[in-house]
Amino acid sequence: MWFWVDEEGQPVHLTGAKPPSFGVARVGPVYTPPTQRGRGWASNAVAEVSRRLQAEGARVCLFTDQANPTSNKVYARLGYRPVVDMANLVIVR
Repeated sequence: MWFWVDEEGQPVHLTGAKPPSFGVARVGPVYTPPTQRGRGWASNAVAEVSRRLQAEGARVCLFTDQANPTSNKVYARLGYRPVVDMANLVIVR
């Protein structure tokens, strides 16, 4: 987990990553408090965490919500590309 604070020591962002498994590391969770959004914290944090993981030799992936255009634009700018759509289904008896 990487926890970012601003110059005053206030928490502004959190990005996590899972250790590589079979050569692939997953970035997440990614969270910025609502009062800190739109300032580039997530963009810079995800870029740096992704860079570090790639420097260690891992392929990097993340999961995102298709209904969140803001995060999807950020991830696309960082070079992430959609690979697969997934859904969670619940079977009710």
